Amino acid sequence: MKRAVGVVTREELVAGDGLSFLRGIIAGTNPAPPFADAMDFELVEADEGRVVFVGQPSPRFFNPLGTIHGGWTATILDSAMACAAHATLKPGEGYTTLEMKLNYVRPVMPDSGPVRCEGKLIHRGSSVITTEGRLVDARGKLLAHGTETCLVFPAKPKA
Repeated sequence: MKRAVGVVTREELVAGDGLSFLRGIIAGTNPAPPFADAMDFELVEADEGRVVFVGQPSPRFFNPLGTIHGGWTATILDSAMACAAHATLKPGEGYTTLEMKLNYVRPVMPDSGPVRCEGKLIHRGSSVITTEGRLVDARGKLLAHGTETCLVFPAKPKA
């Protein structure tokens, strides 16, 4: 069965806590974001301050060198690290990424997958969240890792 893809209204997004929303994506009660569908990865686990995405790198993401483009790797890592922050949000809170740093360890290839990307909370303050992420291949070898800083703010309904 194909998962639902789309976005919810801002009011729906901030009405509950972040962890419940992410678990709703996994359960299929909330749609998966369109970019995740286009990038061939999905959220498969969500706990307080921790998430896991699974993705399938394919030749359609090749760069001119014949390896998976670093942007694909950055996108799955950003998703995992940001969603680890999202999983800590209280009702009425929003967030945005302030900074992200990545380290590419090995090339990602189609036979690297399925890959697993785990995002974990490092620190949750009242206005700043820091997270880390690790992307590993099907054999558990590290492909890339990074850190992210997010800003938390009161989410206002769209005017």
